[in-house]
Amino acid sequence: MLTFVSRERETPTKRPADERRSDFDEIYLSFTEERAELQASRCSQCGVPFCQHHCPLGNDIPDWLRLVAEGRLEEAYALSAATNNMPEVCGRICPQDRLCEGSCVIEQSGHGTVTIGSVETYITEKAFENGWVPPIRPEVERTETVGIIGAGPAGLAAAEELRSEGFGVVVYDRYDRAGGLLIYGIPNFKLEKSVVERRTERLRDGGVEFQLNFDVGRDATLDELRSKHDAILIATGVYKARALECPVDADAGLVPALDYLTASNRRGLGDDVVDNLGVAKDKSVVVIGGGDTAMDCVRTAVRQGASSVRCLYRRDRANLPGSQREVAHAEEEGVVFEWLSAPKSVIRGRVAAMRMRLGDADESGRRRPELVPGSERDLEAGLVIAALGFEPEDLQTIFGEPALAVTRRGTLKVDGATLETSLPGVYAAGDIVRGASLVVWAIRDGRLAAASISARLKQAACGALTTSIAAE
Repeated sequence: MLTFVSRERETPTKRPADERRSDFDEIYLSFTEERAELQASRCSQCGVPFCQHHCPLGNDIPDWLRLVAEGRLEEAYALSAATNNMPEVCGRICPQDRLCEGSCVIEQSGHGTVTIGSVETYITEKAFENGWVPPIRPEVERTETVGIIGAGPAGLAAAEELRSEGFGVVVYDRYDRAGGLLIYGIPNFKLEKSVVERRTERLRDGGVEFQLNFDVGRDATLDELRSKHDAILIATGVYKARALECPVDADAGLVPALDYLTASNRRGLGDDVVDNLGVAKDKSVVVIGGGDTAMDCVRTAVRQGASSVRCLYRRDRANLPGSQREVAHAEEEGVVFEWLSAPKSVIRGRVAAMRMRLGDADESGRRRPELVPGSERDLEAGLVIAALGFEPEDLQTIFGEPALAVTRRGTLKVDGATLETSLPGVYAAGDIVRGASLVVWAIRDGRLAAASISARLKQAACGALTTSIAAE
């Protein structure tokens, strides 16, 4: 260990931009065994592991880096999987530059962080390759069942935790495939769909039941599901697109980001997409927004053969909410970023854009963008994609349950320690609680909710048994 003083930071080989612009394959090749061990050996094994503290899951990063450096990959995987239900997913799509790698002690000292995410991906891929990922086989089968609404990362993480303890688990999802945004929202060049499908198949093989094309509110009310199961977890995510705050003509051809990405991912999965929604080929594309979803959109448009791709963001690069790593990938692939720019109006074939400047800080502490008078300019736009983030749907109405308490933002109110909602025995996890956030936070919430549900059901079973013994 501690080789960071003599060995440089290294990422896996990245495919050339010209090559990756023409396909949806992942942009990084895998580490070789030698390269993974050498990078892991750079870890300083510091007494206060900031990488671990800045990981929402609290992954024991220094210890599994040490095991990789020593060639003990099976043990490294077991340690990684102990705190993370999908380490190979997080290794690919987590913004490590804002989390573990950005907090690495040797990064702060100027030596360059350990490439934690790439090593994490390498460990898990080797584990699957060598048969080190055990099937889910509970030691005891329990009689209680849990219904999980939503087959995204929070729901899938909770399903694995609960099924491992022997609970019957049924996952309900409105889509025709399990995975949520991991399947339909994230492009293949960041996360190949086979990686997600491998996880959902493991859950099926372990006894988790999936009821797909099942829309709660249409096929059953929340109350009906509550009567069927001993506990419910709501893990629906947030899907309602935020609207632009400028005039948009009816024939402007504006496409919400999730609709655009879903159509693209469906084509990649071999589905028939009946309309021509969001095909960017030979079009000048303008994407409005600065988060990770916007980065997914601009890079997808490049691969669809757009004649040009521009991204409008109302703040500067330093204040971008998305990953700087993703911005760098996009720039390499030919995306032009219009910093400090916002749309004044969107009409067919054109976006009228205004220059912005940063004023005083708002209530969030970020400097508020302000219009620069007289700075309007026209941008050609054959396709405009709005990527301004997502808000929660009205679950009280959709689920037919007005007693389900929500916050002023429309997210579900929960007990901070247990994630139980205002309805006894009904829990919530992921974006529907915290708002649009990262996959790693959703996994963390799913694990916490599963632990709370397990404790509640076991306590109830113990109480019932005690009552039965006392009666005898």
